[in-house]
Amino acid sequence: ERPLSARPQPKMAGAGRVWRVGALLLPPAWRLRAPGRAFCAAAGRGGSSGGRLVLGAAFALGGTAGLCLAARQRLREHSAAELPAGSLQLTLYQYKTCPFCSKVRAFLDYHGLPYEIVEVNPIMRKEIKFSSYRKVPILLANAGSPLQLNDSSVIISAIKTYLVSRRNSLEEIVSFYPPVKTVTEKGKEVVEYENKYWLMLDEKETKRVYPVKEVRVEEMKWRKWADDWLVHLISPNVYRTPKEALASFDYIVREGKFGTLEGLFAKYVGAVAMFFVSKRLKKRHQLRDDVREDLYDAVNEWVKAVGKNRLFMGGNQPNLADLAVYGVLRVMEGLEAFDDMMAHTNIQPWYQRMEEVIEKTGV
Repeated sequence: ERPLSARPQPKMAGAGRVWRVGALLLPPAWRLRAPGRAFCAAAGRGGSSGGRLVLGAAFALGGTAGLCLAARQRLREHSAAELPAGSLQLTLYQYKTCPFCSKVRAFLDYHGLPYEIVEVNPIMRKEIKFSSYRKVPILLANAGSPLQLNDSSVIISAIKTYLVSRRNSLEEIVSFYPPVKTVTEKGKEVVEYENKYWLMLDEKETKRVYPVKEVRVEEMKWRKWADDWLVHLISPNVYRTPKEALASFDYIVREGKFGTLEGLFAKYVGAVAMFFVSKRLKKRHQLRDDVREDLYDAVNEWVKAVGKNRLFMGGNQPNLADLAVYGVLRVMEGLEAFDDMMAHTNIQPWYQRMEEVIEKTGV
């Protein structure tokens, strides 16, 4: 059996809310100050009905990493996309508020790849009952035969490889990212994916994408940094105060797939729970008492790495590291943490360029 086996694509009717994503240009949300645009949560499974509701909401916000955030739905058609129209059919199973799902959407949008979305109920998750992999994002891709891709970084690396190189089928490319079971320090078994920050290219293709070796190394380093560090700063910041926690959960309920009673319970009980969870996350990741300072330092570290002589880390156009960092940060749009970040760091010029380049590549 292949590391990631192809699974039959479920019928879309009744599988959850489905949207066909079309060309949509939106003004930068950070200029509009829409309240409650992001949120995070620690993952877990509760035993009681109430616990499942709260933790279901939390799971919708980034289960495996213990964090989750909101992001706008967008699609951009980018001229660099190398696939003929209609040759790659994509369906993304997601929680709209998950930062890892947001990363995938940012990648697909930038490369102009049309895709459908199925919003997953974070409690029952019946929309992904066809899958033994019970997390999101899940991408069903059909480039001649249906295939399931798991893990946001695997999805991005595999699809990017497919866009650049047509030597191998998508199924062959995905087999280069085998799942490996590992055990955490606490004895919990988790699944990781080997090579997930690598593009599987031959020498000629590699030189075309990465003119010098250092470019590839830099991109991989900062993609990993976004997953391993940046996302862990979001939850303590957006849940920093009870007011901020409530604003975050207000957006979770409005944008997520919750029933009326589920939503009310998740909003108020979840906000209180995540306020205290954020304090534990702060301790776990050894953050300062003023967690804003850690966020500011991380953001300025990224800006310094991009440098003054490049528009993006990728040069004149964003690379996969730019898209990863942007995807994580944009989930805070509309929240107090985002406004503070814009006011107290040097991120705004780069962030605005990211907004603009994605809008310009939209049709």
